[in-house]
Amino acid sequence: MKETFFVYILASQRRGTLYVGVTSDLIKRVYEHKSGLVDGFTKHYGVHRLVYYEMAENAEVALSRERQIKKWKRVWKLKLIEECNPEWKDLYDGLRI
Repeated sequence: MKETFFVYILASQRRGTLYVGVTSDLIKRVYEHKSGLVDGFTKHYGVHRLVYYEMAENAEVALSRERQIKKWKRVWKLKLIEECNPEWKDLYDGLRI
């Protein structure tokens, strides 16, 4: 079975603090962020709302895309989120991966 990877963006609130990450298990990883199981930036700043994610065919592609997005200007990240999720809804509850 081929493993799928995800690049995701978490936010503290609408247009708030952003975090870009990569994982092979999106549901588990976002749950860890939401539950405060991940020490560091997201826990410290309350960044736990899943506002964007995309699938990648392998780890190399996902890591490359994560690095690309992390280098973007903030306004570009906001535009990416708002094109797919204009209401900034938490997408976690709707995940069926």
